[in-house]
Amino acid sequence: MSVARIVSALQFCPGGCLFSPPARRDPAPSLQSRVFNLLLRLLPLKHQLASAEAVQAHVQKLALQPASHEPTGLGRGVDVTLTKMGGWPVYYTAPSSGFEGCNYVMFLHGGGFINEIVPAHWRFIGQMTREARVSCVVPIYPLAPRATAKDLVPATGELLRMLLEDAGSAKVTVVGNSAGASLALAACQWLRDRGHRQPNQMVLISPAADASVSRPEQATLAARDPIQGIPGLVEAGRLYAGELDVDHPFVSPLNGVFRFLAPMMIFSGTRDLLYPDSVDLAARARAVGVPVDLHLLRDQPHNYALMPTPEGRHARALIMRAVA
Repeated sequence: MSVARIVSALQFCPGGCLFSPPARRDPAPSLQSRVFNLLLRLLPLKHQLASAEAVQAHVQKLALQPASHEPTGLGRGVDVTLTKMGGWPVYYTAPSSGFEGCNYVMFLHGGGFINEIVPAHWRFIGQMTREARVSCVVPIYPLAPRATAKDLVPATGELLRMLLEDAGSAKVTVVGNSAGASLALAACQWLRDRGHRQPNQMVLISPAADASVSRPEQATLAARDPIQGIPGLVEAGRLYAGELDVDHPFVSPLNGVFRFLAPMMIFSGTRDLLYPDSVDLAARARAVGVPVDLHLLRDQPHNYALMPTPEGRHARALIMRAVA
């Protein structure tokens, strides 16, 4: 696979090790995974997150030339429609063989709140639609700094509330990766705080749960991270926070309340700069009785669950069973 194809396939971020080892002894990473970690270092994404100035330049470029959000790579056997809800484009997918009896997934894409949905996300959405036979609801939320957490979290929560109401007795799972996982968690906290029911489950892939990126051990982790850089992550978080403090639960839902939230399935790897947040998130949720299934794999990068490796394929198989 060429570096260019990897860039178009991913648009994601990976990270380090040294905070808290997996509870069980994980097998050594596969050969494909080790090669993929090396290839990731050839991508330009770490340069885009190397400084606040680099992030600002990237955001300014996207403001002049916005990226397309049209579905690319859904694959065969998937029908897709586009509508608008709350002023946002919202895509709906369904199996071409028939929608009757399907459960629902709300998918919230990653990209640090500054990048648009990419083909890798659509491929994953297509796989869930086709293999798990679910209908996916995909909001195309506006990006920072044009839109910030103060608006995005309540708007996403309201879309989720409407989906839960429309779904009736069907199962509803919220799936988010990276920034999308942060938005999913914050939206579920917003629902809970307003007395609305929770989805059946959250699937959080490499959640960016603390926008401050301020843990002392993360400086060590950043040196091993083939894609993410702390200065860029902090600047992206600042743009997303807008007038809110970066520690506000809308921006950093790790600081929110976890009682009475939906069960969580969390995927992270010890080459993910953000993985200590996943460990902390699982511990805080479990402490108040929320069921958590944490999949923390040795030497796996940020968003490994969406990557073309044996570890990624196994993670996706678990997700297919969870959402079906």
